[in-house]
Amino acid sequence: MKFIIIGLGNFGAWLAQSLTSAGHDVIGIDTNMIRVEALKDKITHVVKIDSTDITALKTLPLKDASAVVVCIGEDVGASIQTTALLKQLKIKRIICRVISPLHETVITAIGVDEVVHPEQDAAEQLSKKLDLVQIIESFEISNNYYVVEVKATLKFNEISIGDSKIFENYDLQVITLLRPESKESIFGFEKTVKNSIGLVDNSTIILTDDIIVIYGHIKNIRRLVNDLS
Repeated sequence: MKFIIIGLGNFGAWLAQSLTSAGHDVIGIDTNMIRVEALKDKITHVVKIDSTDITALKTLPLKDASAVVVCIGEDVGASIQTTALLKQLKIKRIICRVISPLHETVITAIGVDEVVHPEQDAAEQLSKKLDLVQIIESFEISNNYYVVEVKATLKFNEISIGDSKIFENYDLQVITLLRPESKESIFGFEKTVKNSIGLVDNSTIILTDDIIVIYGHIKNIRRLVNDLS
């Protein structure tokens, strides 16, 4: 797939590099030559272009892109103007980063339905992690349903998943267990890595240091974590 990322600040640069690492064809756009130079060997293509100039925008393969993502954050005016020009050029899929409610109101008024709030989303993610200290990582699937990594603790030491009654008592599904292992790094130091033991069933034994990967509603996850604390 081909993606065009406009704005290569922290968020845009991270997104462009992640998509490139995943094997996608990525064109990164920014007006700042320092950013362009910094990313020239890290993403597929990177060019210095003023995205508020429609003539410059037309030099890009916009119609061939699976999505054009406007990641401009520090200059809301440039973000709005760029998005308006993309709509004018009838680009089929535009995703826009927004940094405030007013910014989002203007972007949606232009006719863009897909917006992202990276700062807000990161804050909410951190809030949930701080609220539920046993949670190591979490990912929202939809409508308050999450996949989370939870520390097993002594409560579940050397008992089976069936005997833990995670499903019966909390209505949560155990997907797998991550088991810490010590490995030697390339520098000769010991490091701990988390390895999945694969698919599990009710007979799979949980160990104290295991990390349980669970799917379910956040209210049930919260009940489980509170009982483990």
